[in-house]
Amino acid sequence: MKEKLTIIFITFFYCIPVCTISQNTVPACYSNIFVKDSKLCFIYKGKHLKVLENNLKETMLFGDENINLTNLKNVPYGTDQGLQFDFRNNDLTGFLYYGFINYENIKVPKVIYVNQKSEIKNGKANIIIRNNLGGAYDIIGWQIKGKGQIGYRVTDNTGNILYDGRVSFKGTGPFTVDKTITEGPFLAELTHHGVTFFFETNMDVVCTIEIDGRKFTEEKPNKHHEIIVDGLNSGTEYQYKVLCGENEQICFLRTAPKPGSRNSFVFGYASDSRKGGGGGENDLCGVNNYVIQRIAAAANVLSVAFMQFTGDLVNGYLTDKDKINLQYTNWKHSVEPYASGFPFYTGIGNHELLFFPFSLSSEAATPIMIDKFPFASESMEAVFADNFANPKNGPVSEDGAVYDPDLKKIDFPPYEETVYTYTYDNVAMIVLNSDYWYTPQISQYPETSGNVHGYIMDNQMEWLKQTLFKYENDINIDHVFITLHTPFFPNGGHSHDDMWYNGNNQPRAIVAGKPLPKGIIERRDELLDLIVNKSTKTIAILAGDEHNYSRTNIAVDMQLYPENYQPEKLALKRNIWQITNGAAGAPYYAQEQLPWSDHVMYFTPQYAVVFFYVEGKKVRIEVMNPVTMEMLDEAILRE
Repeated sequence: MKEKLTIIFITFFYCIPVCTISQNTVPACYSNIFVKDSKLCFIYKGKHLKVLENNLKETMLFGDENINLTNLKNVPYGTDQGLQFDFRNNDLTGFLYYGFINYENIKVPKVIYVNQKSEIKNGKANIIIRNNLGGAYDIIGWQIKGKGQIGYRVTDNTGNILYDGRVSFKGTGPFTVDKTITEGPFLAELTHHGVTFFFETNMDVVCTIEIDGRKFTEEKPNKHHEIIVDGLNSGTEYQYKVLCGENEQICFLRTAPKPGSRNSFVFGYASDSRKGGGGGENDLCGVNNYVIQRIAAAANVLSVAFMQFTGDLVNGYLTDKDKINLQYTNWKHSVEPYASGFPFYTGIGNHELLFFPFSLSSEAATPIMIDKFPFASESMEAVFADNFANPKNGPVSEDGAVYDPDLKKIDFPPYEETVYTYTYDNVAMIVLNSDYWYTPQISQYPETSGNVHGYIMDNQMEWLKQTLFKYENDINIDHVFITLHTPFFPNGGHSHDDMWYNGNNQPRAIVAGKPLPKGIIERRDELLDLIVNKSTKTIAILAGDEHNYSRTNIAVDMQLYPENYQPEKLALKRNIWQITNGAAGAPYYAQEQLPWSDHVMYFTPQYAVVFFYVEGKKVRIEVMNPVTMEMLDEAILRE
């Protein structure tokens, strides 16, 4: 059987790996989930539904169990003539495209593909370096240096792009695989005095960051690297080197100014870069590689201080973390030539879901999904955090809340690196997780317990309250932005959920079989009360989820409720903005008519990236289509 990739809207059979589960490992926050005969089960109307392991009919997974990150990365080895690739999948047929990567005197190094390719047969392919890539094709001087780096692309036999990778080699024949930075380097937690670097290598190695005449070297070899550098000068451009074995990569960064300097700077915002229509690079195994690269390139040209990207990075909705790790890796590969110079701070969305599936019948197209556990290693939150290096200053989890079913155990997923805050000069960004402990069909199957799309639970609310209070009293901060995946006021594509649910307040989190007291619209109002009425510095909500761009004036006279709404209503004391930009490559949604549509100042389904120009106390935006470079919208958010 030849390899075939099948994605959404295509039904297939798939076998998933299941962790060893005992009754003691079932989190108490769930209900009617138990272990029987070493199998995870869900009791539904008296029936015992086992977690699906075989013959899973589902619409959002891969068609081949061997298409995963493990089988696609770090697979080449040296031969007399070049490199041999073994993808450990005898059914994989397709093509391997390749070319050299030149790092000399180039700030944004990218692969330059040659006009040839290698056929993948029975999961194997080779690159002939010695005879095919010498002479006029030797743009990196490997024949003289005796080493170089090749970028490669794996496609299946129908042209679907599966993976972009790179490998360093040594020799002029025979060849050997050398130590290689396979992901990154990326910047994280950029401050006025330091930065965190994170990256991956193809083998265990001790790496070094050389910057400002100093060396920061790891204590032991590893494949995953996070190196913290401190003691830098504020507002200063630095050249740095990443030393990996005998290889080095030269990059550049600029540290943040001192807090409250009130210098002029630019930052960018986007979300929803999961696969789009049109094939090719619009779907690099779950990622719209084409659009996200254009966004990163535009941000680079404008010398942004940072990019904020909040949710639905990838197509997701998977049961196997090795598969979602593949999608995350492809996303990181899309931005990495640029993310070595400015950080991409990432937030989580619903498509990052990693789940346990249960099915009512063998013919059911979509299974009942719950956030996977053990939460510390298998949940969507934990796996998301494993792939990035966001600040770790958010709440711990929902453990300890009034609805915690067992105060002696960890019952909820971690918030680490999905809820956090950071500052740059006079701006504070607060990143929330509006898809925490996400259970997609909880409204239809409340028996499992779980959380609905868009609902912020109590401990996260309390952390937000404290964080806003901190910034209200920080003389260095003038502008606060709240970013989360789900809009408070949807405008096109998600009126049926987000924080509206067609005007239905009933959806809410259910913990251990008990619905929480506050419904989704009541919880939305509590959020608005915090960020509008109790905060003077919050300037805008930055959301996504809807695959379009819109700018909404959340005004004191805006209609917030459906007709005949019974709970207490909130009176807003001032106006703020909602900037929704889920237009980073996912399939578009058209505009809908909703109670607040008169307050939508601009709407477009075109691809978009928002650039915020912070000029002291003034903030303005310019919105660009990154594909056409057309200006879509511009506005002053604060004078």
